[in-house]
Amino acid sequence: MKVTIYHNPRCSKSRQTLALLRERGIEPEVVEYLKTPPSEAELARILDMLGKSPEELMRRNEAEYKEHFKGRDLNREEAIRLMVRYPKVIERPVVVVDDARAAVGRPPEAVLEIL
Repeated sequence: MKVTIYHNPRCSKSRQTLALLRERGIEPEVVEYLKTPPSEAELARILDMLGKSPEELMRRNEAEYKEHFKGRDLNREEAIRLMVRYPKVIERPVVVVDDARAAVGRPPEAVLEIL
């Protein structure tokens, strides 16, 4: 089983989710998405696995959201392009298993459903 976590070490939920995986003997590939954002294709795949629209995976309280997204009528591709450009708006953490299933670790236990 291949597990990837899109992680922000400064986020308590992200740290808790990573710890939860490790407690279960899973050592995921850790992608610090603020340093290494997913590509547009990767993010589109993640959204498909989550069954979410780009808007549903955005952190609306971030300054970048208010500056670049709020009040704009973006299509899916435009929203994904901007999310990759401004990764702080991407909700965290996201855990992907075998490039087939994904979950947002809010709460951290939510990722257990895809393991």
